[in-house]
Amino acid sequence: PSSDAEQPPSRAAHHVGVEPVMALEALARFGGVKRRLELRGTVDGVSVIDDFAHHPTAIRETIAALRSQVGSARIVAVLEPRSNTMKQGAVKAELAPSLQGADRVFCYAGPGVGWDVAAALAPLGDRATTRDALPVLVDEVLKYARAGDRVLVMSNGGFGGIHATLLARLAERAAVA
Repeated sequence: PSSDAEQPPSRAAHHVGVEPVMALEALARFGGVKRRLELRGTVDGVSVIDDFAHHPTAIRETIAALRSQVGSARIVAVLEPRSNTMKQGAVKAELAPSLQGADRVFCYAGPGVGWDVAAALAPLGDRATTRDALPVLVDEVLKYARAGDRVLVMSNGGFGGIHATLLARLAERAAVA
């Protein structure tokens, strides 16, 4: 006899008392997981996307997943190194390679980041900008962003409300144009 782990999904659902038809209906309604390529809004053609990616492996895979969805559209990565591992610089050597798939990178080197983020991102050349003031970083993202861009915000925290700020400022910019 085979183990439960080897059973097809329909048998697994049935095994725990869920009819396969009900399982398929539930899966069809599943909207995805919060903070995984979650579209927060699109204003004036610029999409602001939130993702929990907070270490190089997750960053690389998140950018690759978004790239597979958007093709050649520009991906503007906005990163807050907020986790303890990131703040300590334990994975700083892996950071620039993890961001290679983005067209442009903006990184917030905020309070508690105890290493030279700009130096770690130097291999990205002029595709990377590092700032230690969030309002300045937001201004630079907005100067760069244009219709068709996907602004991918990555942090394991609230990132100072950057999603709402970007969307509001994009709306203001569109109203003036």
